[in-house]
Amino acid sequence: MPKPAVVVDANSRSPVADFTLPATGGADFTLYPIRSKSLVIYFYPKDSTPGCSTEAQQFRDLYARYLKVGCEIVGVSRDSIKSHENFRSKFTLPFALLSDEDEVACNLFGVIKPKMMYGKKVRGIERSTFVLDDKGIIRKEWRGPKADGHAQEVLEFVQTI
Repeated sequence: MPKPAVVVDANSRSPVADFTLPATGGADFTLYPIRSKSLVIYFYPKDSTPGCSTEAQQFRDLYARYLKVGCEIVGVSRDSIKSHENFRSKFTLPFALLSDEDEVACNLFGVIKPKMMYGKKVRGIERSTFVLDDKGIIRKEWRGPKADGHAQEVLEFVQTI
């Protein structure tokens, strides 16, 4: 039974709780210490699906511009590391993908939602993005954005902090 979601309040001045997840490239990702000015954590439903592929490619295409303003990006889904490695390789993604099979970060950020799939109710990740500052405080969040154009919108916000 998964733990109840702790919905992160974007108006809070408290840092997000630390977590560690397996990441592509054979390493673990630990939230703290954040080594950049800001961090984009984007949650997506599933590797290699049309919307998730579009979103990942657009973050990839803008990645150098994110780095230029001191911002790192990580993508998170419940897919396995093997699936993530294939997805990352297929689209030449320069940033890490984190495997949250136990829904640790998903529950922390409150992104697991009931969905309808082929007429059946299922639990899944609601496409969501969070921008954290260098102290781990959420500066902005997006819930359920359209994949196309979202990476540009996030970049425009990151450039203001």
